Amino acid sequence: MKNTQPLLEPIKLGEIQLKNRVVMAPMTRSRANNKDAAPTEDLHVPYYTQRATAGLIITEGAQVSKRAVGYVYTAGIHNQAQIDGWKKVTQSVHKAGGKIFIQLWHVGRISHPDFHNGELPWAPSAINPEQKVYTPDGQKETVTPKAMTQEDITITKQEFVQAAKNAMEAGFDGVEIHSSNGYLFHQFFSAFSNKRKDQYGGSIENRARFFFEVLDEMKKVIPEHKIGARFNPSLHGIFGMEVDEETIPTFDYIIKKLSDEYNLAYIHLSEPFTDVSAVPHAVSEIAKRYRPMYKGNLMINSGFTQETGNKVIDDGDADMVAFGKPFISNPDLVGRFREHKEIADWDNDTFYTQGKEGYIDYEAVTRDLIPS
Repeated sequence: MKNTQPLLEPIKLGEIQLKNRVVMAPMTRSRANNKDAAPTEDLHVPYYTQRATAGLIITEGAQVSKRAVGYVYTAGIHNQAQIDGWKKVTQSVHKAGGKIFIQLWHVGRISHPDFHNGELPWAPSAINPEQKVYTPDGQKETVTPKAMTQEDITITKQEFVQAAKNAMEAGFDGVEIHSSNGYLFHQFFSAFSNKRKDQYGGSIENRARFFFEVLDEMKKVIPEHKIGARFNPSLHGIFGMEVDEETIPTFDYIIKKLSDEYNLAYIHLSEPFTDVSAVPHAVSEIAKRYRPMYKGNLMINSGFTQETGNKVIDDGDADMVAFGKPFISNPDLVGRFREHKEIADWDNDTFYTQGKEGYIDYEAVTRDLIPS
């Protein structure tokens, strides 16, 4: 190991200076158990502040509207109580010297009528993803969603733009569009879930249109260098997604267009969540494929360790690495990397519970100070 680790080198996202390249990945934690679905001062504020030594924190997915909800007790960014709650988080993280983006989220068909007063979730096409979701009344099977009308698409675009405005009011350094993991944008990208016959379906360009229309509207209210976007090109067999012959060409088109025509803070890519080596048309090494296509900052995610994180940057295949579960149980993950300390195990049983346990009670063991 080199004395200077690539993970610990600074980097700029547009005008935003990061102190290192260790990113806290967005992770649903289901702690917003209140009538406003808002972040709280006793849980969310210490949770994110404890991890402010990360070069960048990306929050858990925050729904852009009530219509966007698909998981219990998740915080949104569409009402004033939520904005006020997130403002306390951003102020505390900034006071601790950190930078923080919010992930803007719409789950589309990965939802249930129980979240929507009995109405169907929205999606590009009326195709049931055949998944299970956690509702206020426990785990239930997904249903066949409502295919979005042009009016529905226009409403949803406006919700994303307003959410970006709300994020700026809340003091975030930027936003990440969650266009990944089988959620709404990903549903539009995939011919497996998008059977539309209008300008949002059929060709690769049409299936990517909704995402780019949202991005074009959003950059009118927030600088491009404060916007990131997340993609999972080889997602297969989970979240209702399958890889087909057009999947990778679709993401090639999207990422090349982003590289050529936009100046985003970063793109955030996931290596495959499952073994896709035997899946026709899938790509097993995402960073290696997309690094040559994308000239801006490339963040990579999924299963990285200190060693492999340093290597992917040193090899030139990524600029930053996002860590998920290690940040849950190691609030001082950056310090542990710096001092080559052992990484503490996480408790799967408390990932989605509603209390402090497994959320803000993991200990720091390095000299990286964890603010109170």
